[in-house]
Amino acid sequence: MARYTGPKSKIARKFGEAIFGDDKSFEKKNYPPGQHGNNRRRGKKSEYSVQLMEKQKAKYTYGILEKQFRNLFSTAKRKEGVTGEILLQLCESRLDNVVFRMGISPTRSGARQLVSHRHITVNGEIVNIPSYSLKAGDVVGVREKSKSLQSIQDSLAASSSVYEWITWNTEKKEGTFVTVPERLQIPENIKEQLIVELYSK
Repeated sequence: MARYTGPKSKIARKFGEAIFGDDKSFEKKNYPPGQHGNNRRRGKKSEYSVQLMEKQKAKYTYGILEKQFRNLFSTAKRKEGVTGEILLQLCESRLDNVVFRMGISPTRSGARQLVSHRHITVNGEIVNIPSYSLKAGDVVGVREKSKSLQSIQDSLAASSSVYEWITWNTEKKEGTFVTVPERLQIPENIKEQLIVELYSK
């Protein structure tokens, strides 16, 4: 499936925040890309433009393409509750995202690759579908043969993130997706209501 593989710093500058994680290039140039950089005068954005930017930011953040993102929105809309919040919860419940949150990979794109290359298990079974939706209580772990991978060991050693909705067992190199996170527990700076308004037009 096609993924964005272009310069990530350029995208981060477009949104004015390091949506792909630590980025030294972004820190040096935290203004919009383009020939005139931060000297360019920018008019007031339309309501549609603001909503579209927010959707694109969410898609880039979670590494999801339009068709899949729209399908997630349709699923969220059918469920009871606040649609925007449910949309983010569905994004957070993806296997590649949880692998990233657990610190098995330092980036979501790296986590997606680990899943695709059959290094990750769910409840003891290998799952190679990054978009696999986890349920509360599912146990996500590193496949036995992959526990010695240097990239995984380095990532776990450097990880310091702690989330209330995830537990991690360092010895077993596995963790539990305890529950679907509440909106306040999701750290991403995304105004999901703007996305709902955009899709609802």
